[in-house]
Amino acid sequence: MDLRSLAGFDSPFFSILEDMLDFPEEQEKSRNNPSRAYVRDAKAMAATPADVVEYPNSYVFIVDMPGIKASEIKVQVESENALVVSGERKRDKEKDEKDGVKYVRMERRVGKFMRKFTLPENANMDTITEVCQDGVLRVTVEKLPPPEPKTKTIQVQVA
Repeated sequence: MDLRSLAGFDSPFFSILEDMLDFPEEQEKSRNNPSRAYVRDAKAMAATPADVVEYPNSYVFIVDMPGIKASEIKVQVESENALVVSGERKRDKEKDEKDGVKYVRMERRVGKFMRKFTLPENANMDTITEVCQDGVLRVTVEKLPPPEPKTKTIQVQVA
């Protein structure tokens, strides 16, 4: 069903709304709009809050990860200066069905998440550490020491 033709509008809003609703896949393939999975993943990425703190000797990236095991979180460096934190928040559907669980309200997002941070030039890629405690991931990137000033002494000659 094409909501745009019903309303008489050709707006991106209606096309995104169609993608979020559950329409048959053959209709989805006929449009050049983002898929429902892409829209869902984009929301999960946007809903992953993070703080970036600069200390005199390091940068610290603090990302909320409630309910995610440390083993399910990936921290990587891409293209030499991009810090990527990714993973997937899952729900055990089989266990829920077996136990007869029925969600009355579901606000916590499930699915893939990813946050990408551009690291400054003085970030030391060799000293990245991460700790996940109480649902909060802390990634620490040490700073490189400032370059030593290059001084060249020139001998003054007597004429």
